[in-house]
Formats: sequence, structure tokens, C-alpha cells
Amino acid sequence: MSVVEIRHDGATTIFTLNRPEARNAINVEMAEALHRGFAEFDASSQKVAVIAAAGDDFAKGADLSDTPTVWKVYPTLGLKTDKPVICAVNGLALGAGFIMALMSDLCVASERAVFHYPEAQIGVSIGGIVTLAARIPHKLAMEVMFLGRPIHAQRGQEMGFVNQVVPHGQQLDAALTMARELETMAPLVLRMLKRFVTEHTLNQSPYEKMARIQSDIDIVSSSEDWAAGVAAYLDNRSPSFRGM
Repeated sequence: MSVVEIRHDGATTIFTLNRPEARNAINVEMAEALHRGFAEFDASSQKVAVIAAAGDDFAKGADLSDTPTVWKVYPTLGLKTDKPVICAVNGLALGAGFIMALMSDLCVASERAVFHYPEAQIGVSIGGIVTLAARIPHKLAMEVMFLGRPIHAQRGQEMGFVNQVVPHGQQLDAALTMARELETMAPLVLRMLKRFVTEHTLNQSPYEKMARIQSDIDIVSSSEDWAAGVAAYLDNRSPSFRGM
């Protein structure tokens, strides 16, 4: 059984987080599967991505027993695409699950959805949540970050990071309704608008800048050219680079 189920529904690709026994805590395998799946989606003719979840919860943050590089599961950072991304949230969206929904383009939440980011309460932080302050009013962002209170779906809509609240169990259908509308839109326009927003309109937090830089470094450090260069250096010969 895959920890991320991927299926096509028309021109929309649905990514379903599938570790319900662990409340969809994001482990290394899940992060890498999402990362690969989105790369394939972006290169395909599919037009919209929907991220949903199996079971009662969306994602209980990072799996601390098998901790991934969490920015790899955040839309626009690790999940790179200029195509629209919609999150369909059911139950708990904790920590990294909250940021995944936050950084999507659109978010539909079940009436039972709860968003929670309690870093200040437990004394651990890598700074990812500060991106919230670029997406909702300052005082509301500070309420989430400082007080660490669970934010229920309706409050999330009032704050501005949830687009639509629906009866429990209808979140995926509502997200797909949005996707059907987006499938009819001009792809070049949607991509341009998303790039303008993410690259030029929203202020990038220090965490986002760090993740984007690390992503570029990872491309080089995991390349064939890197391996070829190191091997050639150790063999005291000239390398042959392929740009791959």
C-alpha cells in the first residue's frame, strides 16, 4: 500500500495522504513520494492538483520517529508547480500539515477540520509558520503563532486561510468542484498569476528563502555531474559533465 495514493480525475490529479493508522504523520517515505509525484504532475498535461487525506485527519505534522525534510511537502517550496493546488482538509492539520494547507492556492475544510501549530508551547521551532504573516493580517497571524490555540474550520475561514467550509466528508467533492472550474480556465494566465503572487507579491519569510536556496543546492548535489566530478577528482582525471 502506497503512503501517497495518486489518481487522475479528468484533468485533475488527486494526491491522497495514506497513513491513516499514524494520523497521516509525514514521514520520509511520504515526503519523497509527494515530491516525486508533484514533479511528474508538473511535467504532465494535468491542470490541477488536489491534496486530500485518508482517514479522520489530514496530517498530524512531521513523523518525529522518521523525520523528513518537511519543506519538501509544502506547495511552491518542495512541491514545485505553477499549476493550481487545492487542499481538502479533514480533521487535524497539525504543524507541517497546517503549513501544507496554508501554502496551497485554495483550501476547502470539513466543518470538523482543526488547524494547530503549537511550537511556542512545546519549545521547538524551525520558523516555517512565519509564512502565515504574509498571507493573513498581522494580528491574526500572531494569534496563531503566539497563543498556539487550535483553530477550527470556521475560524480559519474568518482569518482568511480557508476558502470554504463544508459538511464533514464533502471536502474532496468541494475541492473537485473548484478544480473543474479551474480546468476550464486559461492555463497560461493561471500560471502567470501564480508566479506573480508567489515570486513578487507575497513577502518571503526567512524559512521560505532558506528552503528555496536549499532546493537549488540539492539539485546540484544530487546530480550526475556532482558524482562524476567527485569521481574524476579522486581518480585525478578530467571530468565529463552532461548537465544532468
